[in-house]
Amino acid sequence: MATIWFSPPVFVKTELVGVSYACNNVRGASEQLLKWPKRGPKWHRASALCLQALEGEEVDPKEIRSAFEAAAKEAKMLIPH
Repeated sequence: MATIWFSPPVFVKTELVGVSYACNNVRGASEQLLKWPKRGPKWHRASALCLQALEGEEVDPKEIRSAFEAAAKEAKMLIPH
């Protein structure tokens, strides 16, 4: 499966204090989502879109990015840029 990229990246906090992650693709977004302890409705939407894309369904990268950013904000993991 080809990597699905989105731009600009979404910057999120990581489990390492002071270290951020610039997420710009679906696989990276999926990996980050799985690390977050808070899993609200926006997390579930972003996870579902990522899974659909990883399974080969056509999903607009802009929609995935937007959902991932909303989930990061909801989980207080978003680093505004």
